[in-house]
Amino acid sequence: MSALVLAVLLSLVSAVAYAAAAIVQERVAASAPSSAYAPVRRPAWWGSVTLNGLGSALHVAALAYGPLTLVQPMGALTIVFALPMSAVFIRRRAGAAAWRGAVMATAGLAGLLALTKGADAGAVAMGPRLVLAAAGLGAVAALFVASRALHRAATRSVLLAAAAGSAFGLASVFTKSVAEDWQSGLPAAELPILFAIAAFALVGLMLSQASYRGAGLAAPLATVTVVNPVVAAAIGLTLFGESFRYGTAGTAIALGFGVVAAGGLILLTTERLNAGRRTGPAPAPVAGMPAAPGAAGRQEDTPDQTATPPALR
Repeated sequence: MSALVLAVLLSLVSAVAYAAAAIVQERVAASAPSSAYAPVRRPAWWGSVTLNGLGSALHVAALAYGPLTLVQPMGALTIVFALPMSAVFIRRRAGAAAWRGAVMATAGLAGLLALTKGADAGAVAMGPRLVLAAAGLGAVAALFVASRALHRAATRSVLLAAAAGSAFGLASVFTKSVAEDWQSGLPAAELPILFAIAAFALVGLMLSQASYRGAGLAAPLATVTVVNPVVAAAIGLTLFGESFRYGTAGTAIALGFGVVAAGGLILLTTERLNAGRRTGPAPAPVAGMPAAPGAAGRQEDTPDQTATPPALR
C-alpha cells in the first residue's frame, strides 16, 4: 500500500471518528441539558472524548504519510459523514437544506485549503507565539461572552461552535509549530506552548459540547469543521508566511471558496432556525441514554435558563 493511499484511508477513518463523536456529543447535550459544558458523569460523553482523541491521532498519522493539502481538506468530510450516520444510528434525517448547506461548507473549505501553500511554522519566535496565544484566548472568550447574550438556541450554538473551532484551530497552529521545532528532544522553552495547546484543546472540547445544546447536529458541527482550519489558515497566512497558490488569481479563487463555505453555514443556521418554529417528537435516544425532555422543535427557541457557570467543557 502506497503512503498516499494510507494517508487517504487514515483521513477517512479520522473523519468517521470525529463524526461519531459529534453525534454522541449532540445526544448527550439533548438528554443532559443541565450539564452544558462538561457532563463528566455521563459515560457516553467520555466515549465521545475517546472518539475525538482517536480522530486526532489518526489525523496526525495521516499527515505523516500524506501532504497537508490532501489531508486537511479531507477533514471537511466529517459533516458529510455525520448526516447519514445520524440518520442510521439515531433515526434523525437531515432535510434538503441541511444537506445543501453541508455540501456548500465542505466544498468551500476543501477548495480554500487546497489553495493554501504551507510555510515553516517553527520560524516564528516565542514572543509572537505567546502574544498569539493571549490574543486567541481573548477572541475565544469574546465569542463565548457574546453567545451568553443570545436567546435563540441555533444562533447561540453557532457562536459557541465558532469559539470552539477557533480554539481547535489555535491548538493546531501551536501543535504544528512545536512539531517543527522538536528535532532532538523537547526544548524547555516550548513548555508554555504545550500548556497553550492543552488549554485550547480543552476549551474547544467544552465549547463544542455546549454548542450542541438544543441546536441539533448539522449547524454546530459544520461551524466547527469550517472555522477550525480557516482560523489555522488565516494565522498561517498572516504570521507564518503562508500564501495561496497561483498568486493573485489563486487568492481571488480562495476568497470565492470562502464565500461558498460561509453561505453553507448561513444556510445550515437558517434551516435550524426554521426547524425551531416547528414542533415534533423528540429524536430517538442512543442506547443507554434517556430521551431528551420535551419535543425537539420546542427546544430550539427556548432560552438558556440554567445557571451553568462559564466553566469550559
